[in-house]
Amino acid sequence: MSKIGQKAIPLPTSIQVDIQGKMVTVKGLKDSMSFTLPKFLSIEKKDDTLVVKRDKDSSYQKASHGLYRSLIANAARGIEKPWTRRLEIVGTGFNVKMQGTGVVLRLGFSHPVQFKPPAGIQLATEENNIIIVSGADRQLVGQVAYQIKSIKKPDPYKGKGIRYQGEHIRLKPGKKVKTEA
Repeated sequence: MSKIGQKAIPLPTSIQVDIQGKMVTVKGLKDSMSFTLPKFLSIEKKDDTLVVKRDKDSSYQKASHGLYRSLIANAARGIEKPWTRRLEIVGTGFNVKMQGTGVVLRLGFSHPVQFKPPAGIQLATEENNIIIVSGADRQLVGQVAYQIKSIKKPDPYKGKGIRYQGEHIRLKPGKKVKTEA
């Protein structure tokens, strides 16, 4: 039995859920997200919770049961309070500035790098070395954060580059000088 799929999804009062056949739409004040359930899954709305059910106990159906329950729960939470990922820029002379809805990154290249977010994602900066990626879609927030990080991954010798805030980078020792015996 899928332990995750069996859990009921609590719905905040600010969220509306429309169920029409296999189509589930989660709406909030600003955003909305839609999901199409597979034919072997069904969803019921009871009071202020949603319950996802499946037909059989095959391994594929169990996996999909937990997956769709998590997707709907993440959408409900993300529409109420947006998901965020914080990125930190480390390096002398490395910085970030807002330009319209996107950001301009100076990362030691011969040119500044401009990054425009896709629809549904908001970027913000703190000071001049922290980027905050936020949005209702958890998967898209993580994907955009990774795309920004991949512009300049942390150097394994000095640690300079873009990393998730709080991420620990193991530094390589580099060349060692022989000591005289």
